[in-house]
Amino acid sequence: MTKYNTFTLDNGMRVIHLPSDSQVVYCGIAVKAGTRHERSGEEGLAHFCEHLTFKGTQKMSAVQIINAIEGLGGEMNAFTNKEDTVFYCAIQAKHAKKAIGVLCDIVFGSTYPQTEVEKEREVVCDEIDSYEDTPAELIYDEFENILFEGHPLGHNILGTSEQVRQYTSEDAQRFTSRYYRPDNCVFFLSGNIDRKTIAASLNKMVEKKDRPELQKEQDVAALANERTEERLFIRQRGTHQAHVMLGTRAFAGSDPRRWALYLLNNILGGPGLNSRLNIALRERNGLVYSVDSSMVSYSDTGMWSVYFGCDPADVKRCLRLVRRELDKLMQKPLSPTQLAAAKRQLQGQLAIASDSREQFALDFAKNYLHTGKERDLSDIMRHIDTLSSSDLQDVAQLLFAEDRITTLIYQ
Repeated sequence: MTKYNTFTLDNGMRVIHLPSDSQVVYCGIAVKAGTRHERSGEEGLAHFCEHLTFKGTQKMSAVQIINAIEGLGGEMNAFTNKEDTVFYCAIQAKHAKKAIGVLCDIVFGSTYPQTEVEKEREVVCDEIDSYEDTPAELIYDEFENILFEGHPLGHNILGTSEQVRQYTSEDAQRFTSRYYRPDNCVFFLSGNIDRKTIAASLNKMVEKKDRPELQKEQDVAALANERTEERLFIRQRGTHQAHVMLGTRAFAGSDPRRWALYLLNNILGGPGLNSRLNIALRERNGLVYSVDSSMVSYSDTGMWSVYFGCDPADVKRCLRLVRRELDKLMQKPLSPTQLAAAKRQLQGQLAIASDSREQFALDFAKNYLHTGKERDLSDIMRHIDTLSSSDLQDVAQLLFAEDRITTLIYQ
């Protein structure tokens, strides 16, 4: 079992530390502030604040922030998701105190100067324009907006250029004052640093402040459980290739049925070339370059989907082949041999993926932020081991039914 140190500081910040003999430290601050926390009129603001957080504090300018870590050979980055924003860096263990100080300063001490806001607007707008020129990525956001219509989870993470160009320093300060606070964050570290050093560095850098109670997130349950209207959406985008996405709402991160979907998803369209959809659409019929399925679990809901790109003339045939593979999993349980092989493959993939210390640190940080639980690989393996063929068939029959599937096509 993975041995973590976990504790909570007087200022309310939770800390999770994974000791390691490595002389490279991966550390960061995960903030429970993402797209779903944006109010009406704030679309894209969580991501914009992520960019602006690097643009100056009371102690450092934007250039000084960059040089503080990179000047020591380290790397610093950040990303925004639907439910969180994460700032993190990789650096030699002997410079860990410096990294902790810089991370705390930018997250809790950024000033969001208006001059930097005006410059960064165009940077983010260029990012949006580039994204909109990539239909294979854009379709994911539009599809999620269809499934979660009327809820912030459906928002495009980047927002729109028109919206971003309206944001000011005051907007950034308002949003971050609500969410960039110790009691709404997790500090995480993987590396050869002792717990006392981490606690002392954080206590020195982060003050306890009295703030209003955090706003409750809008519950997805307030939306209709299922779409009852149109389930096929076709967008004329003039693309050379047709882009197709189909899927449905799925399970929250706390729902035990997500483990069966996890394995089903890997069987259908996981990274292995032996996935059923890759065999059916590419290897046997040469209809696509790639096809994959994916799942995501949020705190109170989830999504499962399939994506492929193909010649416009082949869309219907590809959809029939996908439907055939879904029907197989609904109608016939896996044999003991098939089930054992599927488990063996997924567990092997997980073991290899966990060997990336940076990605593993990001994973256990986000898990601790949202669930308060430690991420343990052996526990995940155990969940997979306990799955039965009937578990998988029950989930397939629930989620893969034709009348539950929504389809979006760009052509």
